Amino acid sequence: MSWQPAAEPDCTDIPKDVSLVIVPRAHDIGGFEVRRALPAKERMLVGPFIFFDQMGPGEFLAGSGLDVRPHPHIGLSTVTYLFEGAIQHRDSLGSDLAIRPGDVNWMTAGRGITHSERSSAEDRQVTRSLSGIQSWVALPKSAEETAPAFAHHPAATLPVGEEAGLHLRLIAGEAWGMRAPVATASPLFYADAVLAAGARLPLPDRHEERAAYVLEGEVTVGGDTHGAGRMLVFRAGDGLALAAGPRGARLLLLGGAAMDGPRYVFWNFVSSSRERIEQAKADWQAQRFAKVPGDAQEFIPLPERVQIRAGTGAPAATGNAPEA
Repeated sequence: MSWQPAAEPDCTDIPKDVSLVIVPRAHDIGGFEVRRALPAKERMLVGPFIFFDQMGPGEFLAGSGLDVRPHPHIGLSTVTYLFEGAIQHRDSLGSDLAIRPGDVNWMTAGRGITHSERSSAEDRQVTRSLSGIQSWVALPKSAEETAPAFAHHPAATLPVGEEAGLHLRLIAGEAWGMRAPVATASPLFYADAVLAAGARLPLPDRHEERAAYVLEGEVTVGGDTHGAGRMLVFRAGDGLALAAGPRGARLLLLGGAAMDGPRYVFWNFVSSSRERIEQAKADWQAQRFAKVPGDAQEFIPLPERVQIRAGTGAPAATGNAPEA
């Protein structure tokens, strides 16, 4: 998905067993609400995850739909994971298919790709709900200029772990004794967990950086309770478990190895090199990026008011973010 302007996420006081609590700021895009947790002022990355947006839940009336026009990416992989609805993905490699709940769309931009995300003509005929998570995974320096690639993994191909009160689907990476089929460029984990009231889920302890996003319900960590719409960032090496509250909880868990140096972000571009960002900007302005077959009529100009940002996944020094 294309970057959209949004207020900076805020950060609250730090409980004793959590490194940072990020509170996403809601942003309305044409009646569709988006909440951004990453990047935040005090934490740009968690492992390789450099962008994390909760989309919806929202509703499109008959005759309308999602229209994210063709836009470029470099230096990252985009990951789309839906809970409701469908999105038609098209890219400059010729990929053209629907993303449905539980599926994983993993598009690696590498040295450059263009894609669009829209509601299909069929979906526009009726009122439809849409909700999900859009995330970006920064590529290590050795893979930033790889050839672009696209992989789609249906929900049925992803590993699932179940025990009393817990349903866990591993979206990507390796954790809890499972490995997902999605090919990744660096060690990471990404999971969707549904917990019944009182159920517990230990954090994977083999990954350096870890976070959990509370999508529904509430969880308790070390005696502190956290409600929906919070990203909890944990310290490396702490052996912790999350316990669901009386209404249960749904969590997205993510993280991995710390990145090999800071990353620059401008619009939809991510790179370890500021000069590479400038080249991507010039390439898009000159329309040197490949077109999306069947969706090449619209062109989004390079945004003028977006600044290049740089940062790492280093822990924040304080739990209070400056005013956005």
